[in-house]
Amino acid sequence: MKDKLLNWLNMALVANVFLVLFAFGWLAIAVIGDAVGVNLGLDLWHQLWQPLFNPAIGILMGGAILSGITSWVSKKFLSSQ
Repeated sequence: MKDKLLNWLNMALVANVFLVLFAFGWLAIAVIGDAVGVNLGLDLWHQLWQPLFNPAIGILMGGAILSGITSWVSKKFLSSQ
């Protein structure tokens, strides 16, 4: 059960990493487009920052910390047995 939960958590974190990378790539392209006067969705990106991208970054950080702690605890208790 624990392994299944950890596998699900890792798969969700991988999907979340791709969402965060997509958001960063979109931001970079939209900022460059805004600098040259082409609308590439910077206003839409700003609207999605608070409800989508900001929580995705928080979930990514929290999930990475949770995954690291569970891995550390598992190794500590398995290595002592």
